[in-house]
Amino acid sequence: MNKKISLMLRPGLRPLFLFLILFAVVSAFFNVYVAIGEFVLVVLLWAYVSRDQSRRRREIVKYIEGVTGNMDAAAQDSMLNSPLAMVIFRPESDEVIWSNDRFAQLTDNPESLLESRLSEAVPGFSTRWLLEGKTECPEEVTVGNRRLRVFGNLVRGSEKEGGGYLATTYWLDVTELSNLRDEYYASRPVLAVIVLDNYDDLMKGLQSETERSAVRSQLDAKLNEWASPSGGMLCRYDRDHYLFLFEEQALPQYLENKFSLLDTVRGIDTGAAGMPATLSIGVGKDAGSFDELLKYANLALEMALSRGGDQAVVKNRFNFEFYGGRTKEMEKRTKVKSRVMANALSELVADSSKVFIMGHKYPDMDCSGAAAGLCAIARKRGVSAYIIKPEPGAPCSVMVDKLAALPEYEGRFITAQDALLAADSKCLLVVVDTNRPEQVMAEELLLSCNRVAVIDHHRRAATYIADAALNYHEPYASSASELVAELLQYIIEPADLLRGEAEALLAGIVLDTKNFTMRTGARTFESAAYLRHSGADTGAVRKLFQNDLSGTIARYDIIRNARMYKSGIAVAKVDHPVSRVTAAQATDELLNISGVEASFTLFQADEEGETIYVSARSMGDVNVQVILEKLGGGGNGATAGAQVSGHSLDEVHQTLIQAIDTYLADE
Repeated sequence: MNKKISLMLRPGLRPLFLFLILFAVVSAFFNVYVAIGEFVLVVLLWAYVSRDQSRRRREIVKYIEGVTGNMDAAAQDSMLNSPLAMVIFRPESDEVIWSNDRFAQLTDNPESLLESRLSEAVPGFSTRWLLEGKTECPEEVTVGNRRLRVFGNLVRGSEKEGGGYLATTYWLDVTELSNLRDEYYASRPVLAVIVLDNYDDLMKGLQSETERSAVRSQLDAKLNEWASPSGGMLCRYDRDHYLFLFEEQALPQYLENKFSLLDTVRGIDTGAAGMPATLSIGVGKDAGSFDELLKYANLALEMALSRGGDQAVVKNRFNFEFYGGRTKEMEKRTKVKSRVMANALSELVADSSKVFIMGHKYPDMDCSGAAAGLCAIARKRGVSAYIIKPEPGAPCSVMVDKLAALPEYEGRFITAQDALLAADSKCLLVVVDTNRPEQVMAEELLLSCNRVAVIDHHRRAATYIADAALNYHEPYASSASELVAELLQYIIEPADLLRGEAEALLAGIVLDTKNFTMRTGARTFESAAYLRHSGADTGAVRKLFQNDLSGTIARYDIIRNARMYKSGIAVAKVDHPVSRVTAAQATDELLNISGVEASFTLFQADEEGETIYVSARSMGDVNVQVILEKLGGGGNGATAGAQVSGHSLDEVHQTLIQAIDTYLADE
C-alpha cells in the first residue's frame, strides 16, 4: 500500500537527477573541483527530496487510514442502527453470520442469532431466489403477525471467512401496506346477474296464479337465503332476472360451494309444472369500473346460457371459470329464432362477393353436411361458395369425394391458401361445427376475413370466436347439420336442394345422434323429414358409414382392451396408432355394453405423433364435456374430445382418471 501511494505521489524527478549527474561527469573533464561540488549538491538535493516525500507519504497514509476508519465505523454504525432488519448468512448451510438488533426484535429473539440457523428464526423461509440470482424474494415472508418483503444479494466470502457465498438480506416491514391492499381487494365489488332459465316453461305448466306465486316465492326465498351471508344487495329487475352486488371477500365461499344455489333451486317443488327450476349465473369481477363490471357479468351469463344453462360462469379480466353445467340441455330454441337467423344469414350471403365455408380440424360428416347445406343457400342467392378442403384421410373424405363428383361442386373444394388469395373485403367466412378459433381448419383465414358467421351446436368454451356478424349457436341441437337443415327450410324449397346435399346433411345428423338414439328432439326429426322429402336416401346414407374389415377388427380390438373404471365408466387405452374414425367408433360401441354410462378412448393417430387424442361418449347422465375440459377439450354433454401434446399416453391417462375422480366427487 505504501509503495503504491509513494509511486502516485513521487514527482517525476529522476530524469532531472540523471541530467545533473551527467552534467557533473561532463564538468569533470574541464574542472574537477566544480564537478565535485556539483556531485555534492546533487546528493544533498536527493536526500532532501527523499526525506520530504517520506514525510508526505506518512501524512497521506495517516489521512487515508483515518478516513477508512471513519468509514468502517460509519458502516458498522449504519448496519447496527439501520431502520431495516438485516441478516448475513450462508445460503448453503443456513448459518447466520451476523444480524442487527432490528432483526432480533423482528423475530422476538433477544438472544444472539450467531451460529444459529435462519430457518429456526424464520421457519419456512426459502433462499432459492438468492441462488437463482434474484435480488428480491418473490413472495411475502410472514414472521409472527408481521408481513415482510425481503431483498438481498450474494457475495463470495474471503478465505479468512471460510470461502463460499455470503447472503446479505434486508427485511422491510410491509404489514400495514399488505393489510391495506388485502382490504382493498376484499372490498372490491362483484356483480352477479342471475336468470331463471326455464321461467316461461314453468309458468305455462302451472294452472293457477296461486301456484305461480308459490313457485316465485320459493325462488325468492332460496335466493335471499343464499345471498344473505355476504351482506350484499339482491334485487329483481325483471320477472326472471336478478342483480346481486356483493364484496369480493364473499366470493371464495360461493366458489368453494360451487354455487350451491344451482342445486338448491333445482330442488324447489314446482308442482304441476313437472320440471325442475334451473338458474344461470353470470359473475363479473376484477373490473375497473361498474360499467365494465356489468359487461363482465353479462358476458359470463351469455357464456352460461350458450353452454346449456343451469350453471355459473365467473368472468374476470383474463378468462372464464365454469361451475355446474352437469345436467342435460333442454331444447329451448324456437321456430321464430330459426326464421330470424335464416333471414339474416340469407341477406348476409346475398351481400357477399363470395362465401368460404370452413369446419374444425379433421372434419367429420357433420362438418361436410353443414357445409353442403350452406353451399345450397349460396347457390340459391347467386353467390359463389367454396369449401376448405380437408386433409387426406379425414373422416368426411368419403362424403367430400361424393360431393366433388357432382357438376355443381366442380372447383368448389379449395385449399386454405387459395382462399386467402381469393379473399376480399366483402367475402363471408362461415365456420361450422366449432366455435373455438384454435380448432378451425385455417386460423389465418379466420383472422383475415372481416365478416364471419358461426353455426355450431357445441357448448361454448373459454375461448370462442367473438364479434361474429352472425352467431347461430344452439347447444340444444343434435348437430350443425340439423341447424343448417332447419335454416334451409326458410330459404329454399326442397326441390332446390340436391340429393347429394340432402344425404350429406342427413349423414351429419345420423353421425351425431348415433342413428337418432342420442340428443334428439322434435326439431331433429323435423329436419330429417325435410331432408327425406328433399330426396335423401337412408340406404345411401347408411353405406357412408360402412367400414372395411381391418377397421372393424381394429375397432373391436380397442373394445377388447377396455377396462371398467368405477361404476359405469369404461376407459380404453390404446398403445398403438389407430385412426381417429376407428377410435371414435369404438368409443361409441362401448356404450352398447350393459352398465356402461360413459366411455373414453385414449390413442395416438400415428407412430411419430406427439399428440394424444381422447374420444369420449356418454349416455347422458355423465357430462363428458365437463370432464374433458380439464384436459383442454370440449364438445357437449354426450360427445366430447381432447388433444394433449407434450405428454405420454400414461400421463394423459392419469390426468383423465383424476378428472373423472374430480367430476364424480363433485356430484
